[in-house]
Amino acid sequence: MEYTVKQLADLSGVSARTLRYYDQINLLKPSYITEKNYRIYEKKQIDRLQQILFFRSLDFSLTKIKQIMDNADYSEIEALKQQQQLLLEQRHHLDSLLTNIQKTIEHYQGDKIMTDTEKFAAFKEDAIKNNEQEYGKEVHQKYGTKEVEESNKRYGSLNQEQFKRMQKMEQDLISDLNIYVKNSNLDSNLAEKIYQEHKAWLSFTWSEYSKEAHQGLVQMYVNDERFAKYYDNKAGQPVTDLLKEIVDHYTK
Repeated sequence: MEYTVKQLADLSGVSARTLRYYDQINLLKPSYITEKNYRIYEKKQIDRLQQILFFRSLDFSLTKIKQIMDNADYSEIEALKQQQQLLLEQRHHLDSLLTNIQKTIEHYQGDKIMTDTEKFAAFKEDAIKNNEQEYGKEVHQKYGTKEVEESNKRYGSLNQEQFKRMQKMEQDLISDLNIYVKNSNLDSNLAEKIYQEHKAWLSFTWSEYSKEAHQGLVQMYVNDERFAKYYDNKAGQPVTDLLKEIVDHYTK
């Protein structure tokens, strides 16, 4: 079956303006254009639009969607399986939040006692999921799945006080790095303090500390711009290279 822009807009709920924009950026081209300049869409374009909308519902950017779908190895069935898995993860997260809200309501009503750890469980689970999506592949390759899962488990079991201390430790680290930028001296008390702060911050999730692992971690920060952006964005200026220099200096 064939559809004009208006017919496809009515069918899909996507505005005619959006469909024209998708054509402009080569994300969804019509099958052909008539002599009267009508865009015509056929089965192949209908299926592609459906997949685009699945990706959009998962908050993929149009640039990312185009990159994925234009890849020579792109497979519709594999894409659907990936989308299904991501949606199942979203549903699991929503279920966790709803369970957490219900427990909190019962806690306020005096029906049940809710521990401090339980109050933050869903949010920490969300942080773990985001980290896995953003950095999981590289971290698993470097440290192994068992070590990563153990680290996630330790993070998930932090109580309220420990969680606050971990956040405060990171805030102090960023603040000190911003001060250090103005007067960089590896042998200074401030440099050693930054090293100890980063080491202590890691201790919240690492089962045991090693200088080699610490060196490897900051090397990964520098090698992968996503890790570098995490610290640089928090500090509001480049600090990741300085952190690596400090850690390297104090783990020799």
